[in-house]
Amino acid sequence: MSAPVSFTFRTTNVGRARLGTLTTPHGAVDTPQFMPVGTQATVKSLTPSDLRTAGTQIILANTYHLSLRPGHERIARLGGLHRFMGWDGPILTDSGGFQVFSLAHLGEVDDDGVTFASHLDGSPQRLTPERAVEIQEALGSDIAMAFDELVDSTLPAERVAIAMERTHRWAERCLAAHGRPDQALFGIVQGGIDPELRRQSVAAVASLPFDGIAVGGLSVGEPKEDMATTLEVVAGALGEDPRVRYLMGVGSPPDFFAAVARGIDLFDCVLPTRVARNGQAWTSEGRLNLRNARFLDDPGPLDPECGCEACRNHSRAYLAHLFRAEELLAYRLTSVHNVTYTLDLMRRLRSALADGSFASLRDRVATRYDVRDEVR
Repeated sequence: MSAPVSFTFRTTNVGRARLGTLTTPHGAVDTPQFMPVGTQATVKSLTPSDLRTAGTQIILANTYHLSLRPGHERIARLGGLHRFMGWDGPILTDSGGFQVFSLAHLGEVDDDGVTFASHLDGSPQRLTPERAVEIQEALGSDIAMAFDELVDSTLPAERVAIAMERTHRWAERCLAAHGRPDQALFGIVQGGIDPELRRQSVAAVASLPFDGIAVGGLSVGEPKEDMATTLEVVAGALGEDPRVRYLMGVGSPPDFFAAVARGIDLFDCVLPTRVARNGQAWTSEGRLNLRNARFLDDPGPLDPECGCEACRNHSRAYLAHLFRAEELLAYRLTSVHNVTYTLDLMRRLRSALADGSFASLRDRVATRYDVRDEVR
């Protein structure tokens, strides 16, 4: 039986960076690549046509949220997630592990799984590795994720180790439960920012027959330097492992470069659309806060280097007005732009890897996204 996904790549002269193609049942994905997040079967305020126009090749949806509403059984009856949301490209579903972390106050973890109260109505729920796989198989995503336990990396090493070891046991149970032949299953490396724990986790997860390897437990509050150091440890431990590598929950423009140079192929994050709803636009000039008064009389496009709908047809002044008027179009247009910008940055990053201009592009983006310049 052939594998549900395949990954081919070539190495570059930039650290451990790779240029590749991930082939799935619903199409090919150029890597490195960013996945817009459609938590509840929608990337907030954007249509599938918007996503295609922006250059989206693959999106992410969420097991936890879709199992609670509208229910994975209902989605399966209606033809699966692709048909349900009108998206014919590749979909990756996360397993719910991050929600276990972010909604920890509603649940309790044990060796078998997680018992929690629904954030919607307080009803009791149970999520186990087997249940997470069952839900994802019903949804019919191209790529499913193993169920893991994510904990704060600043906790004592003993607590991080317990969660890591539990993640490894759950990984084996996910593989045993997974039976859908047209769906890939990725394992997740944990271990916080402790180098030895990360090496142990890589050894455990990489020894299992997963179709891809994800790096979890980062971008949850640790310093950027710790994330880069941890990715270097993970890359060294993975060595020549040929499987696609996915860094979970990272989506800030400067972060892509450090991760790609350490061998990461896929990213996801809610950040482009979340900050858009707060009035922040990512542009070739850096971050712009459209709620600032200086944009009220600015007739120029949001980003003169961008060809998205917002930049072609509307001024900064108009967008600044929409935010003040609390018009929904403000969220849609800024989200269209931020997703387009992010995906275009990934395209430029791939081109820079190919033509040798990676360092130049990295430095230019880093300068324009200086943390001291976040609200302009």
